[in-house]
Amino acid sequence: MPAWSKHPDCEIIAVCDANEQALNTAAEQFGVKYKFTDFKKMLTMAEIDVVDICTPNYLHAEPAILALNSGKHVMVEKPMAMNAVEGEAMCQAAQKAGKKLMVAQNCRFGSEAQTLKRFIDAGEMGEVYYARVQALRRRGIPGWGVFTQKDKQGGGPLIDIGVHALDLTLWLMGHPKPTAASGLCYTKFGTRPGLVGLFGKWDHTNYTVEDFATGLIRFDNGASLVIESSFAANIEKDVFNTALFGTEGGCEWNPIKIFKEEHQTLLDVTPVFLPKVNTHEAEVHQFADSILNDTPTPVPGEQGLMVMKILDAIYKSAEEGKEVAIR
Repeated sequence: MPAWSKHPDCEIIAVCDANEQALNTAAEQFGVKYKFTDFKKMLTMAEIDVVDICTPNYLHAEPAILALNSGKHVMVEKPMAMNAVEGEAMCQAAQKAGKKLMVAQNCRFGSEAQTLKRFIDAGEMGEVYYARVQALRRRGIPGWGVFTQKDKQGGGPLIDIGVHALDLTLWLMGHPKPTAASGLCYTKFGTRPGLVGLFGKWDHTNYTVEDFATGLIRFDNGASLVIESSFAANIEKDVFNTALFGTEGGCEWNPIKIFKEEHQTLLDVTPVFLPKVNTHEAEVHQFADSILNDTPTPVPGEQGLMVMKILDAIYKSAEEGKEVAIR
């Protein structure tokens, strides 16, 4: 809501929340006239052009599809849905309605990501043939919300924080087509009582997701990607990074570094100044501008769907103990 309220050509005219206290607080803070506890009633308002869905994962698909069917453009929080089946239905609804569907993958909009993208697209990395993606917390099991409930979240750290780094990496790589995935999931901490909880106390008796996941993805251009994601692991510190290996250069995102060889000299290139960007505000404003100017959506639903297909394949591979094809 702060991001939407700052766009000069946008107005927040309605807000919906099942929690009436939160609803009233938000409406008062941002001067919103219309308040709803039922999103279906809210969607009957013809004045609404765009709906921003910020619900838990299991409540992404239905509101998004109904909003699109009601003639609204939709931004939906990451991950776009519980699985690729829901994501496919959302993309189909957007296509049928002729409306824009954007997945809120804010990591793409930071200065570091935008800088790396410019270098990669200019050919500075050459052929990017491998990526290493890490979204690792040492002790970061969420103590709030439904993050530890598989039936409402779809999974654990892989679908919650791994999705950020995975989407960023696919975007940097130019979205090669994934063909297969192998994965493993472990639950070694979440069901144990008495462990350190830096993100609050969680209910270990109702913990049904993985707390560590890893996957290997193959692409049709011969490239590959390895991802690691954890809520809890015995590691030195949290790691949230992606590294790309190219024939002419390599790079890391956080902190940003570029590695090259020039004139028989190995170089580490570090930017000396990058502007600070509110990445959520940037994604909201670019989505709004894409609607106002009828230009392509910054993170289209189809790209979010490809992420969901990869996540589904990693989880399925972990269950079946074999590589899974991605179509």
